[in-house]
Amino acid sequence: MLFNSYEFLFGFLPLALAGFYLLGRLGLLYASAAWLTLGSLFFYGYWNPKYLLLLLASIVVNFHLGRAISRLRQLDRPRAARNLLTVAVAANLATLGYFKYANFFIESLRQFAGIDVPLAGIVLPLGISFFTFTQIAFLVDTCQGKASEPRFVPYALFVTYFPHLIAGPVLHHSEMMPQFAEKSTYRFQVQNFSVGTAFFLVGLFKKVVLADEIQPFVGPVFEANPGHALTVIEAWGGALAYTLQLYFDFSGYSDMAIGLSKMFNVDLPLNFNSPYKATSIIEFWRRWHMTLSRFLRDYLYVGLGGNRKGPVRRYVNLLATMLLGGLWHGAGWTFIVWGGVHGALLVINHGWRTVRSRWLGHDLSRSTAAGRAAAVLATFTAVVIAWVFFRATTLAGALGVLSAMFGSNGFALPVEWHGPLSTYLPMADHWRFGTLEAFGGLRQCVWSAALLAFVFCMPNSQTLVGRFESMLRSRGKSAREWAWCATGFASTLVCVVAAINDSRGVSEFIYFNF
Repeated sequence: MLFNSYEFLFGFLPLALAGFYLLGRLGLLYASAAWLTLGSLFFYGYWNPKYLLLLLASIVVNFHLGRAISRLRQLDRPRAARNLLTVAVAANLATLGYFKYANFFIESLRQFAGIDVPLAGIVLPLGISFFTFTQIAFLVDTCQGKASEPRFVPYALFVTYFPHLIAGPVLHHSEMMPQFAEKSTYRFQVQNFSVGTAFFLVGLFKKVVLADEIQPFVGPVFEANPGHALTVIEAWGGALAYTLQLYFDFSGYSDMAIGLSKMFNVDLPLNFNSPYKATSIIEFWRRWHMTLSRFLRDYLYVGLGGNRKGPVRRYVNLLATMLLGGLWHGAGWTFIVWGGVHGALLVINHGWRTVRSRWLGHDLSRSTAAGRAAAVLATFTAVVIAWVFFRATTLAGALGVLSAMFGSNGFALPVEWHGPLSTYLPMADHWRFGTLEAFGGLRQCVWSAALLAFVFCMPNSQTLVGRFESMLRSRGKSAREWAWCATGFASTLVCVVAAINDSRGVSEFIYFNF
């Protein structure tokens, strides 16, 4: 079930909210949590009921493993707890590896070793990476004494909570479940509901109007006829279109997840903070998919030794973390290369910072406006180039697009631009014009320019909604009335945007594939 589908907007969500708050009003808080848990399981099972059994099995097994690890800690047996944690993490990774990577490894054996092994025919369960990582984080936190959950229903709710189940954010038990322990969570609060609706509406607009509108310009480049040699303008146009589609698709999902959770009086951590405004790759990864970056840092990079064993080991750990982070995103060599590219960029970035601060004596905190703009442009360009591997289905396809971006097939303007350009620029008659099959012409230029303006000039979602929330809370006694008016207006806009969405056909979020 998709957040932008009619079934969700006008069926599942109203019923989930009504049952949650009705049971809460009756004082049946545990039943209210159970209702939300069952609703989340239905939300997941709506896609494919048979994979609901996999999710339930994962929850049951990890719940009991967590209790056993906690019990060993209470008995002052830390070594036994760590050993059991190792087994538990290995079991989770083995399950993830089977469903997500079995076909990838078989295909790799067929290609590189010449072994004719039939593919396993496995369908990737939705959200398996996210609910696996969420539970691994819980098990590690339990072993470290940072988390404990002796009751099954709260644990099941922690894992299955539908706003984050399919595509994140990756949560810690300590930042979510204490909120469900508060009685106030189960009482309808119109201001929270209004703020949540505003967040959801912003995300829905990003997905339906912005991401889906730029999407048609991506496929013609990355799925171009092998006989068609892409030109510079086609290749850069497609790479930029995908860069913007992915930004607004994932940003939209993140906003919708936060908004939905806010409707239930639960705050999810921010997962997206204007990453294309970053002045370095280091900063980019502090702004893009923030909870995954946190997970990779805390449970992988630090586990490998972090920066505690010298600069060389630090850079090796960075590269290894990003390679595995790339593999987490998808079972393919393109994702591994994408992770490796970002790992190399992070190594270069950290190395340059060290040289600049130690040897050149530059204060990294002091920079001119022109310097910051140049840093943003350089970082953005590197990210656009790396996204080519993320989007391409094969390494050969990615390299073909990249070679075209750097001029291997020459530069040509769309033939329909010849007339207008030659009218104002006489030298245009000497330029090369051609039929650019993979370029959307003026329409693509306008949409790309508009979305770039959104990215770099507009305040982000949390800033916009934060201003709205401040306005609501500053109205004193009339805040409730203002919140109701705002909720009604926003709900109407949701219906309008949903109608637009339905007219084109509901599209999945890109991160649902990971």
